[in-house]
Amino acid sequence: MTSVAVIGAGPYGLSIAAYLRDYGVNTRVFGIPLDTWRDHMPAGMLLKSDGFASNVYGPKAVGTLAEYCRENGIPYHDTDIPVPLQVFGDYAADFQRRFVPDLEEVLVSGLAREGSGFRLTLTDGQDVWADRVVCAVGITHFARTPRELRGLPAERISHTYDVHDPSVFAGRDVTVIGAGSSAVDTAVLLAEAGATVSLVARANEVKFGGDPGPRGLWEKLRSPSSGVGPGLRNWLCEAMPSLFRFLPGELRLRLIRTHLGPKSPHHMKERFDAGVRTHLGRAITAAREVDGKVELSLSGGQTVTTDHVVTATGYYPDLARLKFLSDDLRRAVRTHSRMPMVSRWFESSVSGLYFVGPAAVDTFGPLMRFMVGAEYVAPRIAYRLARRAGAPVSVAQARPRRRRWLVR
Repeated sequence: MTSVAVIGAGPYGLSIAAYLRDYGVNTRVFGIPLDTWRDHMPAGMLLKSDGFASNVYGPKAVGTLAEYCRENGIPYHDTDIPVPLQVFGDYAADFQRRFVPDLEEVLVSGLAREGSGFRLTLTDGQDVWADRVVCAVGITHFARTPRELRGLPAERISHTYDVHDPSVFAGRDVTVIGAGSSAVDTAVLLAEAGATVSLVARANEVKFGGDPGPRGLWEKLRSPSSGVGPGLRNWLCEAMPSLFRFLPGELRLRLIRTHLGPKSPHHMKERFDAGVRTHLGRAITAAREVDGKVELSLSGGQTVTTDHVVTATGYYPDLARLKFLSDDLRRAVRTHSRMPMVSRWFESSVSGLYFVGPAAVDTFGPLMRFMVGAEYVAPRIAYRLARRAGAPVSVAQARPRRRRWLVR
């Protein structure tokens, strides 16, 4: 029996657990630490987020990436030095050991209502009862593949979520589908690992950000920086995420789909141009296996033949993809366009069941797609859970740390 069970051990799950542990709330945390980052992102990748926005968040402003790099002699800058995936993984593992040492490296295979609480079934055979449950599952369950490609044999197609070691494709012809940063990162790393790489996208160009360089005060005020990206709209997404839920449903869906469209960091352009062929302004109309290869039919009558297809087509937080939820529980959660709807405290229509991170994007907007969103979520939800568990906390502890809003 526990007061709170946290499902997931990524930046959101670890941040929430660190706060709850500091508040003295009886909490059990289940998951493989940083599984997505360690085993489902291409080795050698550089994080898209700046250093200041690449933290796991704990109370009292401790355990930051800057602190970890300083203590270990690793080059770091808030904005000017991209964060290598390996560095972030090592840092986050260190955070977990320090602030969530009782993490249980086991998965949840079932979640059902039991009386006024919940019963969790674990893959090691245990049953755990909890008063409240936080689903911090990240993107793990939500990879999206275009309908036209779903009939391909499993050995001929992968999602970027499954491409951790690009070297296994050395000497093969690989076609990447998409034009966003995930597509660019994967295509570049595959090419540098020895694959022959093409990129197919509906977009007419692959977009890259400009060189940030030094900015004057007026430019900083006109286009403020944030953990989501530069510009007033991005700043609003981070500074005031609680306002997003008041927008009309169709507008929320459009903003989720279009805000922060496909764009890669400027430092990837030279590497991309050097090793990746492109087929732009082309949609996939059909795909089939022919003699051990994949034949892609593109709009405009073009055909591409390749050994393997990698889809960099994103994620969609469809509640039905969370197979560990019981049918009864899934039906009881109110949704909008198949995404969970949550309160200002991240609680779903099922009392005591919370969703954070990408699963809460329909309520709190694009911020939930970034790890910096944990800075807003962790103190807020931990305060709520601590109050419900009877722990002595003040409303001030629900406020996220605020920094750098206008002038970085």
